[in-house]
Amino acid sequence: MSLMTIPPEIAWLIPIVIPFIIGLLTGAIIKRTVALIVLVFALVAVLALVGYLSLTVEDLYDRIFHYLPRVASEAQTLKNILPYTSISFIVGLAIGLWKG
Repeated sequence: MSLMTIPPEIAWLIPIVIPFIIGLLTGAIIKRTVALIVLVFALVAVLALVGYLSLTVEDLYDRIFHYLPRVASEAQTLKNILPYTSISFIVGLAIGLWKG
């Protein structure tokens, strides 16, 4: 007998609960990341406004297209890992985004 034996009465919950928990965590991470990005953009805007940073549209354009392929690659990796077709994941993601 194995130590990790799961009783059949609750075994049906595992495929529902695990994607839900992953969705909760993913939603909380996304919410906090978006908040951090907004704060960084606000800081950069204030620094550029008062003259501590000199930014041009061309500089921003170059940096965006430098990092965009890397971000797209990471998004593809996450797309292959996350169970985004599971209803419990979507519910967990929504709750994580709302309450996270």
